[in-house]
Amino acid sequence: MESSLMAENGEDKLLAVARHIAKTLGRTDTMTDDILQIFSTFDGRFSREKMSEKIDENDPRSLAALELTLKSLDRQISQYVSADQPIWSNSVDSAAFLDTLDELIGTIKDWDPISGEKLIGSYLDRADDLLQQAMFRLEDEFRLLIERSTGGGGGESFELNRMSADEEEEYDGEEDSIPVANPISDYDILIDALPSGTIADLHQISKRMVGAGFGKECAHVYSSCRRDFLEESISRLGLKKLSSEEVQKMAWSDLEDEIEKWIKGMNVALRILFPSERRLCDRIFFGLSAAADLSLMEVCRGIAIQLLNFADGIAISSKSPERLFKVLDVFECLRDLMPEFDEVFSDQYCLFIRTEAAAIWKRIGESIRGIFMELENLIRRDPAKAAVPGGGLHPITRYVMNYLRAACGSRVTLEQVFQDNSDYRNPDNTDRSLNSTSLSVQMSWIMELLERNLEGKSKIYKESGLSYIFLINNGRYIVQKVKDSELASLLGDDWIRKHTTKVRQNHVNYQRSSWNKVIAALKLDNNSLAQNVAAKSIKEKLKVFNMYFDDICRAQSTWIVADEQLRTELRNSIAGNLSPAYRNFLGKFQTIPEIGKHAEKYIKYSVEDIEDRINQLFQGNGGSAGSRK
Repeated sequence: MESSLMAENGEDKLLAVARHIAKTLGRTDTMTDDILQIFSTFDGRFSREKMSEKIDENDPRSLAALELTLKSLDRQISQYVSADQPIWSNSVDSAAFLDTLDELIGTIKDWDPISGEKLIGSYLDRADDLLQQAMFRLEDEFRLLIERSTGGGGGESFELNRMSADEEEEYDGEEDSIPVANPISDYDILIDALPSGTIADLHQISKRMVGAGFGKECAHVYSSCRRDFLEESISRLGLKKLSSEEVQKMAWSDLEDEIEKWIKGMNVALRILFPSERRLCDRIFFGLSAAADLSLMEVCRGIAIQLLNFADGIAISSKSPERLFKVLDVFECLRDLMPEFDEVFSDQYCLFIRTEAAAIWKRIGESIRGIFMELENLIRRDPAKAAVPGGGLHPITRYVMNYLRAACGSRVTLEQVFQDNSDYRNPDNTDRSLNSTSLSVQMSWIMELLERNLEGKSKIYKESGLSYIFLINNGRYIVQKVKDSELASLLGDDWIRKHTTKVRQNHVNYQRSSWNKVIAALKLDNNSLAQNVAAKSIKEKLKVFNMYFDDICRAQSTWIVADEQLRTELRNSIAGNLSPAYRNFLGKFQTIPEIGKHAEKYIKYSVEDIEDRINQLFQGNGGSAGSRK
């Protein structure tokens, strides 16, 4: 009787084990049934009816089978967990360890529906403890595999390789030592961080850890290994870890250098490092998207925040106009890399990185608009105290026009910055007329402020003629700078015509204020030509003319007209009005009987002398016409 009971218990244990094997190997119910059918063909004890009997948690025979299974698994797993050598140093051991883990995980899943029963629960608690020990060892193995394949630091030695798609397929990843991120000239680079065999092993481990509910732990150990590599790669580009507050406090000369390094770092990170890390995560955690996304976020978050903090510091730092061009570089860098942000960090774990990048990008745009507001304030505040000697080009004119001309070299970017209700993510689909109008309004307003400022400065001059020369010089310079740059299309032909007319009008006003009285001295009326008064009157007029002409030439030879063409135009215009009048005057002067042959005694200048003196006007002090750059 006792032997019969023992045989029955032995058979129950055998059936329980066979039933567990069928459930473990069978991925679907159909596969499980097929395995049971195969078993039944070898031994009648494995009949379908017996094998498909429901497990009775109160049946001591079933519990005995569970206990037997757990003891066997405990013995095998403990042997691996306590091993001194890495399990994955031997492919046979690693495969056996994974098979044992699969059996343990399958056993827990099989019995979990009835884990509420006290006795079953106690067995499953033992199984969970065993599973946790196995997971701890898997974490160590996961880390060792990465460190062993990357020189011990998750990427301390690493190379940026340029490969074709065919080369990638053939690449076996057996390079021993690869140095980090050397200087590069383009970004057509593929990074193979780990050998393909190692990636396959890591995938098998991650699949078990995620399946056992240890997905976060797997992501953490992955990120702890790979994070150092990214930080090392970025640091080798010369980038410092700076908070936005530290960026604000930096001297501009130092910050300019840091911006150059930052732009290179951004391109390397967004076009090489982060996409390569995305690719590696997707391969290791293939089919485990949540774990892949979490791992990527944990690896890239620190570097991404470091890079974005720098840009944020630029956005909220000084709005001094000389910073415009470097800030434009930062804006353009972020704009060009937004597609990479969207592609690499497309999952919900990385949503905050995408959101922060877009927000900082827009803040950089606001900073650029703030710089233009500061330029406006600079023009308004430029004092009208000391007059420019000789009515020459004012420094504010040269500064503003060269500044705007250079800024328009980034016209497309500025249109994007200044457009109303801008769609930053679709710059190619924006309404160009809206962009041009918005930027045109900004430029027109700055030009108007500059014009008002110059008009105020022109009133400093005591001589009206010199005031007009000042306006001619600065007005002509402005029009020429507009014509020779993108400002022409922004401000439009009407603006150019209007301001060209203003320059001509100031030219006319100059002639009137300076030379009308000189020409008036040469006019002879009928009374002046009467015989009894002719000689005395005409000699007096010649004397007055000589005095006026000498005074004007003496004064205006120190005045400045910087533009050579304009200087020639002014001289020709003066000579064109004065020379005929003077020639006519001399002709009449020489016909007066009382003067007659003694005319040369009274005539100080010939017509040629007059023209020579006129050609010496507007040379400035020492005969220099000044700089017009």
